Amino acid sequence: MSAPVPPPQANMGQPIARLEARAKVTGAARYAADMPVTNPAFAYLVTSTIARGRITGFDESAARAVPGVLEVMTYRNRPPLQPIKHFLEGGSALTGAVALADANVTHEGQIVAMIIAETFEAARDASHRLALRYRRESPAATFGSRGVVVQRTAEVIPMRKDPSLGNADAALKGSAVVHDAEYATPTQHHNAMELYSTTAQWLGDELTIYEPSQFVYGLRAGLAMQLSIPPEKIRIVNDFVGGAFGGKGAVTQRTALVALASRALGRPVKLVATRDQGFTISGHRHETRHRVRLGATREGRFTAYHHDLWELNGRSDAYVNTGIDNSAAMYAFPAVMSTARMVRADRDPPIFMRSPPEVPVMYALESAIDELAFKLAIDPVELRRINDTQKNWVTDKAYTSRSLMPCYDAASAAFGWKNRNPKPGAMRAGDWMVGWGCATATYPTQVSPAVARVRLSADGSARVEIAAHDVGTGAYTVIGQMVAECLALRPAQVAVTIGDSVLPPGPVSGGSVTTASACSAVKLACDQILAKLGIAADAGDKQRAAAFDRLKTGAIEETGNFVPASSESKTTAGLYKGSVDITGGPNAANGAKTMFAFGAEFVEVRIHARTREIRVPRIVGAFAAGRIMNPRTAHSQLMGGMIWGIGSALHEFTEIDVREARYINDNLAEYLVPVNADIRQVDVIMVPEVDNEVNPVGAKGIGELANVGTAAAIANAVFHATGKRIRELPITIDKLIMG
Repeated sequence: MSAPVPPPQANMGQPIARLEARAKVTGAARYAADMPVTNPAFAYLVTSTIARGRITGFDESAARAVPGVLEVMTYRNRPPLQPIKHFLEGGSALTGAVALADANVTHEGQIVAMIIAETFEAARDASHRLALRYRRESPAATFGSRGVVVQRTAEVIPMRKDPSLGNADAALKGSAVVHDAEYATPTQHHNAMELYSTTAQWLGDELTIYEPSQFVYGLRAGLAMQLSIPPEKIRIVNDFVGGAFGGKGAVTQRTALVALASRALGRPVKLVATRDQGFTISGHRHETRHRVRLGATREGRFTAYHHDLWELNGRSDAYVNTGIDNSAAMYAFPAVMSTARMVRADRDPPIFMRSPPEVPVMYALESAIDELAFKLAIDPVELRRINDTQKNWVTDKAYTSRSLMPCYDAASAAFGWKNRNPKPGAMRAGDWMVGWGCATATYPTQVSPAVARVRLSADGSARVEIAAHDVGTGAYTVIGQMVAECLALRPAQVAVTIGDSVLPPGPVSGGSVTTASACSAVKLACDQILAKLGIAADAGDKQRAAAFDRLKTGAIEETGNFVPASSESKTTAGLYKGSVDITGGPNAANGAKTMFAFGAEFVEVRIHARTREIRVPRIVGAFAAGRIMNPRTAHSQLMGGMIWGIGSALHEFTEIDVREARYINDNLAEYLVPVNADIRQVDVIMVPEVDNEVNPVGAKGIGELANVGTAAAIANAVFHATGKRIRELPITIDKLIMG
């Protein structure tokens, strides 16, 4: 049970209800697969059952004999497609590999055919009747598998530099206390409620795509390159997204296939991928391994931080997160050494997943800090306080703001941390061992260019248009609130239109940049309207009406082009071409300061003394993130992040058959996520913070902040309860028994 939404404090907007709330709860909100088209055909994917090898033959006769089957698309008859670049190479693709390009199979679950039929049922039936023959080769599935290739990340991707400062090895040797341990995080999958889907419809030479997307302009640009048509001939429509978490941020292989099928048939084609297909066609959070070495004086001052990172990847694309540049900025580390490596295996390509680098890297660091605190016999909160900093020691750049310790003070007081007995195993509640743990939550404050169009009418109504995206975060609401706030209107007077590539381009809905970027563009447009009217922001209805009369017009429309000071491109032009230009965090360009949001999370776990059953009865999180546009939607995001973190610590784990490099639990029955019974008390504290340097509206991203520290806090609490340190996620009963 979560506490009611807190009232707004300093530098916070009003906690109004979501603008789209009624539409969602009544079913009026239409998602991509709900969009009506006339006389659609239905597509169904066929995916490979081997992870490495080659297709040696097809028998299509039984599939084509199913009544209603219109086409069986394979590499042998697929119309031409052009390759597009991976998003880390300046493109927009999940993978640079072309769909249905040839007979080679590079991972299990690879798309090897697509059936198109009059009905979904016929297409699905035919997919089971399509017979494929393979020549199988032994795949390399994971760390330690025969055949994996290990590469230094900085040698493959020179822009991914390993942070370093001073001589960390020498500092470790001279440290009074050293902690040295290895940590591991598993493969995890997004599993948003809304399945991956694509509907394609041609009208002459113009194409409309209905697809859940975190970046409609990027999808449009990538698809245009694949189909060799002008981007202006493509429209992407995406009113609502039923969860994304990174899985809907890049161009996947399915979109172009559905578009090709629709063009060939001369009618709309609709594809909704199955839940298990979603495990292999749209990325995942990849496995990681870490070795963390921390040095400190007897008094608890850090002397060195050494972090080695290994990330599992597929063979087709050089995707990495790294993230050590973020963790190296967290504390007063006088010496830093890091090495990131990618491990190439026969797996589908990974992609960003909510807090992509921070979740695994901060789990390792925050667990290591807790272990070091135990060795030093220093309270874990105090150890962090001793090493708090107002600058990034690696870059020597100051923070724009850093409210980490105020977050710890607020959360520890609400949690009752002062009553903690520091001795592991000392706290009990009947048959249950009780453990308390804490950890830092952090996420880089980033921002992107954005363009917004605002129209204010003389009657006091307004409309804002921007091709941003609401992935369940409340973007509709906060964008509308920004207009209302700037033009002294009521939220009900503002209409918000987003999620359509005919609108001015908004930022990618990733990196927690939407609110700061979109609202900054909206503010610029509103400021331009006020300047034209010659009135102040708080002008009343009469003054506004008089200004319209003076200008002899019934409406004023302005476009705000927002370019962050830290932007490398210095323009919004790239947005129209589908390029991503996100800056901020630890390495902002153009002399910008270090920008992060912070939080502190405190967790209580209870572990049954005999069965080792694990429960999380309560969790408290305090967060500081600059301007909070809407405490209600922010509360929801922060609470959801902590619940996600509980899942990351105790539940989520994509199991792999290491012999076949195949996912085993590719469904929601066996891929475990927290449910209501797992979540008892979740308390969210929003610590007021003012930061006028990060962007024009002073907002920091929170969508990915709150799930960063949870796993480490739970692992630390498990150690406090049992005296057993589990360094590999998820923490499960068997590990507690065997640990």
